[in-house]
Amino acid sequence: MSKPAKAATLKPRLPRGLIDRGPAEIAATQRMLQTIRESFELYGFEAVETPFIEYTEALGKFLPDLDRPNEGVFSFQDDDESWLSLRYDLTAPLARYVAEHFDALPKPYRSYRAGYVFRNEKPGPGRFRQFMQFDADIVGAPSVAADAEICMMAADTLEKVGIARGDYVVKVNNRKVLDGVMEAIGLGGDDQAGRRLTVLRAIDKLDRLGVDGVRLLLGPGRKDESGDFTKGAGLSDASIDRIIRYVSFQAAPTVGGDRLAFWESFFGGWSDVVGDSETGRQGIAELHAILRLCEAAGYGHDRVRADPSVVRGLEYYTGPVYEAELTFPVVGEDGQTVRFGSVAGGGRYDGLVGRFRSEPVPATGFSIGVSRLFSALQIIRSPIVAGAAGPGPVVVLVLDREEIAAYQALVARLRGAGIRAELYLGAAGLKAQMKYADRRGAPCVVIQGSNERAAGEVQIKDLIEGARAAEAIASNAEWKAARPAQFSVPEDEMVARVREVLDRHFS
Repeated sequence: MSKPAKAATLKPRLPRGLIDRGPAEIAATQRMLQTIRESFELYGFEAVETPFIEYTEALGKFLPDLDRPNEGVFSFQDDDESWLSLRYDLTAPLARYVAEHFDALPKPYRSYRAGYVFRNEKPGPGRFRQFMQFDADIVGAPSVAADAEICMMAADTLEKVGIARGDYVVKVNNRKVLDGVMEAIGLGGDDQAGRRLTVLRAIDKLDRLGVDGVRLLLGPGRKDESGDFTKGAGLSDASIDRIIRYVSFQAAPTVGGDRLAFWESFFGGWSDVVGDSETGRQGIAELHAILRLCEAAGYGHDRVRADPSVVRGLEYYTGPVYEAELTFPVVGEDGQTVRFGSVAGGGRYDGLVGRFRSEPVPATGFSIGVSRLFSALQIIRSPIVAGAAGPGPVVVLVLDREEIAAYQALVARLRGAGIRAELYLGAAGLKAQMKYADRRGAPCVVIQGSNERAAGEVQIKDLIEGARAAEAIASNAEWKAARPAQFSVPEDEMVARVREVLDRHFS
């Protein structure tokens, strides 16, 4: 009688736009996050944590500005029919947190947060549906001095994680200047809010799509490589030309060595673009003030500079906006040299907290794209992300399964001394157990057969030293005779001798 056919097994599949991470990457990421954390704390910021899930109305319709709450964000209804959403950034949840605890918090309130955010968008190369951000914000400070501090902290943080000065720049713009340009082309007023947002999002793609791609998005629309069509803002050719002239504006640094005089000349060119818009001229004045403050603190044009192409795609920004961009070239898989681009960005969002309160609450902050920064640090081989996850556990092998309690006691003794250790829990023999220890990255194993147990001893095998010695030994017979890096010690000395092995390789 034939055996019944085995049922089909479930195919293991990772959803599109998501990634798995192993121990080495996790450990390296944690080292990077700790460096960022220390940089933020040096500026007086303190940690706060908000949940992954918020009421959809608390997040707002900022990503994107459409009627359906699950467009752009992952949303679901609670049992009381309230809409809930996975957070799409860390800024909107902070606004809710500050408003809810407003009276108990010091103002200005400096906080930082790290965590995953979620985007219900079409995934692609470098575009994920779940990714980590690390934010720092100042709430309750209306002065652009707060924006200057954020820009300076962004510069400091990049250098501390291993980005050399000259390989990055913090670029600053002001949405008020952009609003002035919008007014100049007839897109002022609340009734044009939707088209203004379309324009801003088009400009925000300048680095990725270039001038020609942005022109299409400002005009009739653009079809991407996959055939998907994005509807454009429908602007006239004259309006498109004015916007392109603004975002592409460059001033020649010909005013001697006087950087502030250079900025006077730079913004003088912008004034022609914003025309008579008072909002635009206010934005130019704020930008000038930020750069003066940065200059006074030693953050010159090589680290913090104005750039009209920075717009940021989210609707809630109301003033200065900034991006930290890496400027060193990277050779892609196709052999082409590309720029790595932005690894952090943010700006002023004075209206976001005020949605929950009757009075306005000024706020500004920025967000580091953790995965993108991590990739950049890998490319430049920053020491922060170099190396493995660290030593694996000491593995206590099991030669006699009737004595499992005795082996467990050895493991407990190691753990009690603060040494990472585990008992082999499989059913394989000695050779397979040694292979397991090697895969675990174990620095050494503890072996105890019946003879060692009777003598009150254990054998310790230094796997790292053993691998080195084995490479230098020509024959199998010679290896067996040498028994490299394996030695017997009394049980009472096991902890001390294991620690010697760890100190030799990892101290």
